[in-house]
Amino acid sequence: MPPHWQLYRAFWFSALLITTAAGLGGMDLCVTIKGVSFLLQTGMGVLGNTVVLLAYTHIVCTGPKLLPVDMILCHLAFANLLLLLTRCVPQTMTVFGLKDLLNDPGCKVVIYAYRIGRALSVCITCMLSVFQAVTITPTGPYLSRLKPSLPSLVLPTFAGLWLFNMAICIAAPLFSMAPRNGTVPPFTLNLGFCHVDFRDNLSYVINGVAVSGRDFAFVALMVGSSCYILLLLHRHSHQVKGIRRSQGGGAETRAAKTVLTLVVLYVVFFGIDNVIWIYMLTVAKVSPVVADMRVFFSSCYASLSPYFIISSNKKVKAKIVCAAEHEQPSADTQDSNDK
Repeated sequence: MPPHWQLYRAFWFSALLITTAAGLGGMDLCVTIKGVSFLLQTGMGVLGNTVVLLAYTHIVCTGPKLLPVDMILCHLAFANLLLLLTRCVPQTMTVFGLKDLLNDPGCKVVIYAYRIGRALSVCITCMLSVFQAVTITPTGPYLSRLKPSLPSLVLPTFAGLWLFNMAICIAAPLFSMAPRNGTVPPFTLNLGFCHVDFRDNLSYVINGVAVSGRDFAFVALMVGSSCYILLLLHRHSHQVKGIRRSQGGGAETRAAKTVLTLVVLYVVFFGIDNVIWIYMLTVAKVSPVVADMRVFFSSCYASLSPYFIISSNKKVKAKIVCAAEHEQPSADTQDSNDK
């Protein structure tokens, strides 16, 4: 059994033990279900994204440089891992009753890192979609100069996205603080482990519009480029394969289908997330249940996307299989020595 599946089974077993212990300890059933849901989501997401990052690290150390698409997927896994570590991990700890996890400076750092990770997740998925659309487009007079320069544009684009989102999210640490005793003030996002207090309705709405506007812009570009990919695959699949056969057209087609899967996955959870977010903007005091639902659905993409990458990317899958085969003889040898 591959090592990541062994760990995945261990997470399920741990969750079962926690559920049983919580039930015996008198913890409310709804709280237990919520805690186990966050625990499984966090465990699966951290495990999957870590496996992807380790696989690409091994590829870099033992082989040639990463292709641009692989660089983008690796960066996506890092952004998703950052999101899960800064949002789902403290959320899970809070659900299970841990208090006073962070002070004011800690809240500012964690919330800022989470906002950047979440923003990078949508931006890099959009970048992946646009890059793949340009890659499989038949070369014409307008793209003849752009295509050869695409690999050299990947790292500058990463830097630009980091700087852009660090500037957009700069307001997050200004309003973040550790939870205070007593009631939650109006226009405050109660994250459990931290509060984000916007002071007044204007700051609350401006922040929401800025974040949602950025997300909708990138999602619109993502959907547009994905529709263009679908159009190319549907109308010109034979021509594209013929043009790209000498350069690995089959690989490009598989990569395009992987991109489309990731885009569909993101758009579904993005839609659910923003329906809840728009509702939250219309009320002065947000219910903790609603906030928890938004956290869960907004983190589903970060938890599930690495498994689509693993199942569809031959390089990553090959490294995992190789690691499993390397581990199996060692386990068999140990069993023989024990006997």
